[in-house]
Amino acid sequence: MADGHTITIEQGTGAVRVVHDGQVLAQSSRPLLLRETGCPVRYYIPAADVRTDLLTPSGTHTYCPFKGTASYWSLPDAPDLVWAYPDPKPEVAEIKDHLCFYEVETD
Repeated sequence: MADGHTITIEQGTGAVRVVHDGQVLAQSSRPLLLRETGCPVRYYIPAADVRTDLLTPSGTHTYCPFKGTASYWSLPDAPDLVWAYPDPKPEVAEIKDHLCFYEVETD
């Protein structure tokens, strides 16, 4: 990647859970761990392990030169709580069909 910027993705071995106001939004034993220069580790959770029925597309989009364009989803009291890269760049293709939350509990 450019200027010493690196991204690595590995298969997680522990369980992760996302809880918001006491409600479990996601629970998975197969997250991807994405490590990116200058950022905290992010857990990308398979869409099948996320309660997408509780989330509403927000219309927010951001662009990362290393990953592509992200789409966001919200809860009524938590805008842009989760994001995903529907069409990620080839270098990070593994994160397709995975969602990422700001706050994740690990076991």
